[in-house]
This record gives sequence, structure tokens and C-alpha cells, in this order.
Amino acid sequence: MMKNSTALLAAAVSTMLLVSGCSATSPASSGPSATSTSAATDAAPEYAAALEAKIPEIMTQNAIPGVVVKVLSPKNGDWSATFGTAELGKSVPMSMDDFFRIGSNTKTMTSTVILQLVGEGLLSLDDPISKFRPDVPNGESITIAQLSEMRSGLVSYSFDPAFNATLDEDPQKAWTPDELLAIAFAYPASFAPGTQYEYSNTNIVLLGLVIEQLTGMSASDAFQERIFEPLGLKNSSLPEPSDAAIPSPHAQGYQFGTNVETIDSYAVPADQLPAALDGTLAPIDQTDANPSWAWTAGGAISTPDDLAVYVKALVGGGLLDDTMQKIRLDSVQPTVTGQTGGVGYGLGIAQFAPGVLGHDGQLPGYSTFMVYNNTTDDTIIVGANLSASPVDGETAAVVVAKAIIAALYGASAVPTSNPAAPETPPAG
Repeated sequence: MMKNSTALLAAAVSTMLLVSGCSATSPASSGPSATSTSAATDAAPEYAAALEAKIPEIMTQNAIPGVVVKVLSPKNGDWSATFGTAELGKSVPMSMDDFFRIGSNTKTMTSTVILQLVGEGLLSLDDPISKFRPDVPNGESITIAQLSEMRSGLVSYSFDPAFNATLDEDPQKAWTPDELLAIAFAYPASFAPGTQYEYSNTNIVLLGLVIEQLTGMSASDAFQERIFEPLGLKNSSLPEPSDAAIPSPHAQGYQFGTNVETIDSYAVPADQLPAALDGTLAPIDQTDANPSWAWTAGGAISTPDDLAVYVKALVGGGLLDDTMQKIRLDSVQPTVTGQTGGVGYGLGIAQFAPGVLGHDGQLPGYSTFMVYNNTTDDTIIVGANLSASPVDGETAAVVVAKAIIAALYGASAVPTSNPAAPETPPAG
């Protein structure tokens, strides 16, 4: 996940439900009827009926304007659906062709290229980052693996108050990696390298610079050559820092809370929550905010179809040789020592339940979730045009994804925590 910005929601979203080309309506508790479109199949899968009712309820309860869902399941059946509106105040349906800013799903791509370079003998997971960036504090003791696994101890620049104020005041600023690292390096380390887990954008920006140094090309070109082209992903990109555009079609992206206001939590203050949920407090439109501050930690753009292809290759294989793929999957460990339930994080990959791996992403205006189940060959993709729920600050796409996981695997499979979520800001 990334960092967000501020907001207020307009009136309840009214939507229509289209199933296999037919129109129908689905009641959402306490409010709007919700709109969805199913994939072109003769009949929607059995699990879809419950979700067609449940997802609109979740959207109402969390003030989520629009959602797209794509499920590929050999056993249970494939299902694609859209719900809600792409633009508040208007009846603009979401589309399965919509482009999304995919936030921290980008981290998996950065670590994928790093692992490719390891497989090619150009890099070792045990190399210290000081080999490439001598200015990293204690860099001689921080390995490439520890950066990818979020165990470096380096503080994330995205918690810095002045940085967040700049995001609010100058949303079009094109950030450089060096500017971001300077912010992070001003803070003392959170812990000794390798001793704990702490999610940090700083780690992955450093890996982006390693990619550029070893490949002799921009990270954007490296992603294109090493990931997007081999997988045939024609709608995925890592824009250059100066490019704040998002291709069409796309939904407008919304966010509750300014960047400064959400340093501690993405939840809105308790006294504002009723207004956020009844639509009298509307969110800020963050569609055109420049994501350069996220760069290789969260700046990529993609579509549901592309993400479905990508996450299957990420987890099931296709981008790494067999040895490196095994190293990646074996690297997953609990984010908290002794934690049970299968939640964990490894070399640029998150595990939400046993065998269910991928990542999620959040940054101003958008949130996405992608997983592939190694056991069942299921793929789950969720995109939302809201960063986070105003209720508890949880990533909007993850809130919806939990309902899908429960429908497919039972309530006991729903993760109790998000392995790809930032923790609280550092002291000082």
C-alpha cells in the first residue's frame, strides 16, 4: 500500500446490475442498488449471486464509489463484474477496461526484475546496498534481500510530515529518487537490518536505482522489456516521473483525508464519519495527482485483465527461472514473529492465506488487489476508485477482496491482517 490524500463523499451511488448481458437489480442493505456486469458466460457461477448482493453493501458501508472485480476459477467458474460509478455525482459505469494506478503492486514488479538480475548473475541477494549506493546509512549491513523483504530497518519517506505537506500543496510535483531518499535518510533506522519486518517505500526506490544501474536503462524501460512485453501486457506501464497522465478509459479517483491528515490513519475522524457515509462529506478527486513520489514502489498503471495475467506469472511462474521462483516463494515469512494464519511477506510478494499470494496497492485516488492461488489456480483481481475506507482506513480494494475470499474459501480463510500495509509513522 502507499499513501493517500483528503475528502468527502457525495450522495449514495445508484447502480445497475448486469449479469451475463441481462439487466437485474440487487438490493444493497441500507441504500443504493448496485450495478455489476458479469463475464460473458451462459450462467454466472454459484458464488456470484451472494457477491452481487454483498459487494454493494460493502461499498455503501465504506463509501466506495466504484469497484471492478475479476475472478478466474477453474473449479468455481469465472466471473467479472463492475459496480457503482466512475464519477461521483454522475451515473458513469465502471468498466472492465478501466486503467488503474496500481500502487504497491508495483513493488512486486521491481523485485521481479531484481530477481531476474540475480538469476543472470549480475547481482546477489546478499550484496549490500552500499555496493550501489554508498550514501545509505548502515548500507554495508543492509542486503538486497532485506530491502525486497521489508527487513532493512530504513524508514519510509512517505511518513515524513513535510513530504506529505508538499504532496498536498503541489500534487503535480515530479519527484526524483534522490529527493525521496534524502527524506528517508534523515531518520534513524527503526531496527537492525534483518531483525524485524517494516513496510517501507524507501527499500523499493533503492531497488529501482539498482535496476537502472545494472541494466543501463530506465526502470520504466526495464519493466517494459522484462515484464510487460514477455507477458503480452499491452495496457501496463511505469510512467516516467514527469508523466502524471492516466490513460482512458479510467474512473475518477477519490481519497478521504489529505496526505498530512492521513499520516497516522486513513480513517476519517469519528465526528466526520457519518457525513462521509451518508454522502454529505465528499472525497477529493485525486485522479491527476502525480505518482512520481511512489516510482518503483508504487507508480505503475495497469488494467484488471493485465493484472490477472501478471499475478499468475508472479506466483505460478513465468517471469523467473525455476530456481529463482522457488527462492521467491520460499522467502515468505510471517510479518510478526509467531503469527499464524498464513499471512506473510517475502521477496516482493505478499501471502494473504496459505497458497494465496500477490499484493495490493493504494495511493491517492485508487486501490487494487491481485492474488493467485497456487493450489486451486484461482485468480482474484479487485480495483476501486477510492484509496481507503473512511471507517477504519483499510484499503478499499482489500475490503472488497475479503468478501470474495470468504465466498470462495470460507470465512476462516480471510486474512486477519494485511501483510502489505504500512505501520505507524516513526518517532521523531
